[in-house]
Amino acid sequence: MKIFVTVKPGVKREEIKSADGTHMKVSVKAQPHEGKANEAVIKALAEHFGVAPSRVRVAGGHTGRKKIIEIL
Repeated sequence: MKIFVTVKPGVKREEIKSADGTHMKVSVKAQPHEGKANEAVIKALAEHFGVAPSRVRVAGGHTGRKKIIEIL
């Protein structure tokens, strides 16, 4: 499954908002430095969908706010 995610890093409260089935907004506390925000997004989405973090990967947009996330 592919999900299109808009990431908001460096917030006080983490949350996931679903716009529709394939578009989401994810807010994470981690700063976008050395991949910390990507790791936080993977962890948050894995918890949200009830899968292991190893089954979630960033398929596109590694350095931008808009990402394509693949859940295996």
